[in-house]
Amino acid sequence: MTSDQAGYVLSAGAGQAIWFLGTLMTVKAGGDQTRGAFTLIEQLAPPGFAPPLHIHHSDEEAFYVLEGALTITCGDRTWTAAPGAFVLLPRGIPHTFAVSDAGPAKLLQITAPAQFERFAAELGEPALQPTLPPETPQNVSRLLEIMAKYGYELAGPPPTR
Repeated sequence: MTSDQAGYVLSAGAGQAIWFLGTLMTVKAGGDQTRGAFTLIEQLAPPGFAPPLHIHHSDEEAFYVLEGALTITCGDRTWTAAPGAFVLLPRGIPHTFAVSDAGPAKLLQITAPAQFERFAAELGEPALQPTLPPETPQNVSRLLEIMAKYGYELAGPPPTR
């Protein structure tokens, strides 16, 4: 996909599919398509998935929950988000989330300005099929290196359950 001043439409399932930290991310729009304004990703995360507490120093992050439920922590606040909920996670504030054990979660992830799709592509790998990836151990030193490159900082472990 490249920038097209006339716009474009992607059908269900279309877009760059990436296996990223145990999730399936499908990039619907990135910096090349939005002139750097934002990234829009459809994410499928397995039950119990939780990224480590982290900080975005350069971009705002938001989620719109389509399916499943999340417990979100942003700074000293914690919320539960069910289908239809919108979550805003401002830059500079440590945050994380955990997917309910009851089932996978599907959400739209928006970051502005764009760049998260590049981070996900560099850290992840092209999805071989449109499903959750097989479980694989994470290379923490590589994770930290690529996080720093894109202005993300590890701030603590994933939430305890």
